[in-house]
Order: sequence, then C-alpha cells, then structure tokens
Amino acid sequence: MPITAMEQAIRDILGDSRLRRSRKIDRLRELQSEARGIQRAGSESMMSADDGLQDDLRVIEKVLRQLGADVEQKGAATL
Repeated sequence: MPITAMEQAIRDILGDSRLRRSRKIDRLRELQSEARGIQRAGSESMMSADDGLQDDLRVIEKVLRQLGADVEQKGAATL
C-alpha cells in the first residue's frame, strides 16, 4: 500500500540519525502546525471533507506520543 507524503516526511524525520530526539519532536511539531493550518484553510473554503488531513494529524500525534512528547488535543474549534 502506498504511503502518503506526510507519512514519508515523518519517516524521513524519524530515520535521520543526525537529529536528536528533541529536534525530531520540533520538526514533527512544525509538520503538525502546517497540517493544522491547511485544515483550517480547508474548513473556511470548499475543500473536501475527506482530504486526509485529520489522518495526517493523528499520525503525527501518535509519533509525538511515541517519542514521549506532550500532545495538545485541538479540535476544529480551536484550530
């Protein structure tokens, strides 16, 4: 099964042995912020409701938890 661009970006971050755990968390938080911004823009426009962004956010949050990072729970109202 093919992986999404977000999943590949996450794999690249996790697989980069030059990055410390804290830097990996920082990079993942950047991806999370970008995904939230796109989701917010989509909620204000006519983007498809099934655009995969919620799945991207879930994957990022799962990986952040696996790295021991705190994960903020933000719903659509707090984007």
